[in-house]
Amino acid sequence: MDSTTLRTFLTVVETGSLVRAATRLNVTPSTVTTRLSALERKLGQELLIRRKSGAELTSAGFKFLRYAQLMTDLWRQARQEAALPAEMESVCNLGCHFDLWAGVGRAFFERLRTDHPRVAVAAWPGEQPDMDRWLGSGLVDAVFCYSPSLREPWTAQPLGADRLVLVSTVPRGRVRWDSRYVYVDFGEAFRRAHATAYPDGDTPTVVFGCAAWALDHILAWGGSAYLPDRLAKPHIAAGRLHPVPDTPTFERTAYFVADKTAAARWPWLETLLADVRLDRPDPAGSC
Repeated sequence: MDSTTLRTFLTVVETGSLVRAATRLNVTPSTVTTRLSALERKLGQELLIRRKSGAELTSAGFKFLRYAQLMTDLWRQARQEAALPAEMESVCNLGCHFDLWAGVGRAFFERLRTDHPRVAVAAWPGEQPDMDRWLGSGLVDAVFCYSPSLREPWTAQPLGADRLVLVSTVPRGRVRWDSRYVYVDFGEAFRRAHATAYPDGDTPTVVFGCAAWALDHILAWGGSAYLPDRLAKPHIAAGRLHPVPDTPTFERTAYFVADKTAAARWPWLETLLADVRLDRPDPAGSC
């Protein structure tokens, strides 16, 4: 099963049409049909229902889709690593939760590039399900996350906790509800704690799944939000944000999860992780 055939299948799924896929791939529609038919013969399953209006996945096609995506990603990664210069001594493929790039992921990445230039490094942003899938498939060697899945051969190391504080673009005290409150979804544990702390709160009209996006929004439009204090501190010092007194705070522990075999090849790992912890005195890379 070659990468060209897999890419053809994925392009048909993405475009919803054999003709549009052929145009994107710069081949004829008959070539696309031939490749798909060969793939279906190898699998012994019909993957796509072809119609004049387009193409739809069958049940078998839905099941095969994620494997096709993983195989394509792994093949691309393998080609990249095989082409690395001979002087590179190792490879570090990282996954990083969106909210952990500032202050942890970026600091780790930059220190690695500065102190260990012979280590090839790549980083991908994602949510927890993405990183679990990437670790399981071998697409990444390690991830920075908040909800580690503890399974062999992975090992998890806590990196300290984010303290989530309520800040506002205008000085104010605690109120029953701020009409310009921006809700940041920090995960299931936060949802439960937030609901307990604000049982009579209204439904927020603006919701973000990323703290940095929420920060940008309230700085531009005004309002309030729970943010990691490491993100809020520079803006509080500059007078752009104000802590809301007498409001509850929450915590969210961060972890570094790595494949044990990969981590064993990195003698510099423990020292570097100690320097990028969330609870170190002066977090490098905060924004």
